[in-house]
Amino acid sequence: MKILVTGAAGFIGSHTIRRLTQDGHEIVGIDNLNDYYDVNLKLDRLELLESLPQFRFHKLDIFNRSAVESLFAGENFDRVIHLAAQAGVRYSLTNPHAYIDSNVTGTLNILEGCRHHGVQHLVFASTSSVYGMNTNMPFSPHRGVDHPLSLYASTKRAGELMCHNYAALFGLPVTALRFFTVYGPWGRPDMALFLFTKNILAGKPIDVFNNGHHKRDFTFVSDIAEGLTRSCYHVAMENPDWTGTAPDPATSKAPFRIYNIGNNSPVDLSRYIEVLEACLGRKAERNMLPLQLGDVPDTFADVSDLDAAVGYRPSTSVENGVRAFVDWYRHYYNV
Repeated sequence: MKILVTGAAGFIGSHTIRRLTQDGHEIVGIDNLNDYYDVNLKLDRLELLESLPQFRFHKLDIFNRSAVESLFAGENFDRVIHLAAQAGVRYSLTNPHAYIDSNVTGTLNILEGCRHHGVQHLVFASTSSVYGMNTNMPFSPHRGVDHPLSLYASTKRAGELMCHNYAALFGLPVTALRFFTVYGPWGRPDMALFLFTKNILAGKPIDVFNNGHHKRDFTFVSDIAEGLTRSCYHVAMENPDWTGTAPDPATSKAPFRIYNIGNNSPVDLSRYIEVLEACLGRKAERNMLPLQLGDVPDTFADVSDLDAAVGYRPSTSVENGVRAFVDWYRHYYNV
């Protein structure tokens, strides 16, 4: 197949493209290469991808409507994996317009491209942040998510709803995947594991929010890439048992599905730091702080639906995953 991957130079995008090319697909990647974090890291991810004969790249911003229209008109994609987004909960508190431009308007442009050019299946990257103030765990896509705590989460929820609109109105099959705390080699510099590693190696204290009492469903990036790939192949279908009198938020009479994609095994933040300390051979100086604005205390994914649909079973322990990240970090930064 010919598959478009948006956000190709991103952390999850670059891993997913490498996984897809193992199956022989032709991959077209797009990314605007913005400076939200170190552009050189994005360029180095791209350099690895451009060595793959099945991969082609276009520098393109999904906010640019005419550029997206031209891309779809010229390529005839079979499937689309839409990962491009303005990420980050904290950044959304000070730069809200970036989230509307990318996550709402940009997603609309991708949906329009899919609608008008016969795309067989769209996979949309959502986030566990949509669960917001929910405390009923494990988080289930079959429960409502109407109380987000950040604009980032709100824009991702808006994307889910827009995807359902296009599934219902135009028959576009869409699968939305809610990611849970992805980590691993080539990770984002604004994420906790990267920040912790950098500071510990530099002999600086690390900021530990919520006094370390977070629980997170830390999910290794290769497990995410495998789940994304399987989901791309598994075209969303209508739920014949769906009814408006007892509506199931995760399914529809339209070809639309929402799944969680996580590790299904939450870990205390304090334990996560202990594993990192063991891998680095150094103790962290911890600056204990209260819960950050916009953050949720705990996350825990019910992934049973995705397991039933595509056989998704994450297999990477935190111990092995953090070790893989540290090995990459030491090599990449020559530490």
